[in-house]
Amino acid sequence: MELLLFILFLLAPLVQTDSSRAIVKYKNYNTYVSQVGLPDTLSLCGEVVDLSDPELRERAEREFLLLMQQSGQVILYMKRSERYFPLYDTYLDRFNLPSDLKYVSVAESALYMSRSSAGAEGLWQIMPETARSLGLRVDDYVDERRHPEKSTIAGLQYLSEGHRKFKTWALAIAGYNRGKNGIANDLEFQMMDKYTDLYLNEETSRYYFRILVIKELMQNPGKYGFDISNMKGYKDPATKEIEVNSAIKNLALWAKDNGTDYKTVKLLNPWIIKRELNSPGKESYNIRVPE
Repeated sequence: MELLLFILFLLAPLVQTDSSRAIVKYKNYNTYVSQVGLPDTLSLCGEVVDLSDPELRERAEREFLLLMQQSGQVILYMKRSERYFPLYDTYLDRFNLPSDLKYVSVAESALYMSRSSAGAEGLWQIMPETARSLGLRVDDYVDERRHPEKSTIAGLQYLSEGHRKFKTWALAIAGYNRGKNGIANDLEFQMMDKYTDLYLNEETSRYYFRILVIKELMQNPGKYGFDISNMKGYKDPATKEIEVNSAIKNLALWAKDNGTDYKTVKLLNPWIIKRELNSPGKESYNIRVPE
């Protein structure tokens, strides 16, 4: 990594991009990171955080400097966003919700079908009990926390419920991490009504600021030394859905019969857990395959 950064600085005067011009005057990457800073305010969902407050600035800079050490991770955020942000924006528009809520998913999962040690799963990192309460199916055959569309609807529903309860998106987002009851208890005990006025556990204290910084970096990459002019993001192929009303005993054979293969079906349908699917009962399965 150090060699790569060194080469970047050597080539920067020849490459004449916004990001190269931003870093060329510094001797090395550490000097650049130590000099570049966050603006005086950050905002999320239209709510402004004033970083003239020293305590709030320190919390924001902690997340900023740690993320700047993980430049590869930030680039992965940007590349994966091309796969999922159009989907997120579709539902954010449909439900008339702030576009910035998509950055919650970035902080939760890095836009990857990950699983936490606590058992949260998928792009929105939803726990099994919460998922079922939001109408998602979670069993041995199907885990809809791994269904991009259905989990997005569920995650946005949970955030919307938090906003209706707390009246601010900052508290709703904090509640996504800590739980709505936990945040309600903190507000009552501390006799406060703002996220930034609460004394919270370390994870929730950092959570909202991490999302603020992720948004700042992803919306202003050139400002922080990322050249995305030739970046190729990740996208799924064009797909169609096949409705299935009965059990599938062998998913590999089913895939072959439908002009594709097992690997492709599993990648396009990460909610399918096993090599087979049980009967959907009164409903049906919609399985994505390449067009």
